[in-house]
Amino acid sequence: MKLHELKAQKGTRKTRNRVGRGTASGNGKTSGRGHKGQNARSGGGTRLGFEGGQMPLFQRLPKRGFTNINRKEFAIVNLETLNRFDENTEVTPELLLESGVVSKQKAGIKILGNGSVEKKLTVKAHKFSASAKEAIEAAGGQTEVI
Repeated sequence: MKLHELKAQKGTRKTRNRVGRGTASGNGKTSGRGHKGQNARSGGGTRLGFEGGQMPLFQRLPKRGFTNINRKEFAIVNLETLNRFDENTEVTPELLLESGVVSKQKAGIKILGNGSVEKKLTVKAHKFSASAKEAIEAAGGQTEVI
């Protein structure tokens, strides 16, 4: 079989319904919209979640908590991922971005204590968990908060 011999299987491509093309088409005159009313008009219809004047579900449900607009989200790096760097390397946010460990720096980088670090590294980050700081220093490395 060659590329030019490929053909869509019969019934896979549905022809679009052309409305308002005479009564014989089955969708002439009112074009399948019925007679008058909200949905017959251009721009007609209701907004998302509208229930005909009844109190909408999202308004009937109780609201809980709040969203802090000043929340800072940190890019998370675990200890086990730091093992990819060579001994005595200075691990900086720029190096982590470059090597593809983090895709976006966000509000900063936080090092978490998941896994273990076997190499002596100097790690510079915005935040450290207590267990991560302990593990890096136990391996002979240093931590520095930016």
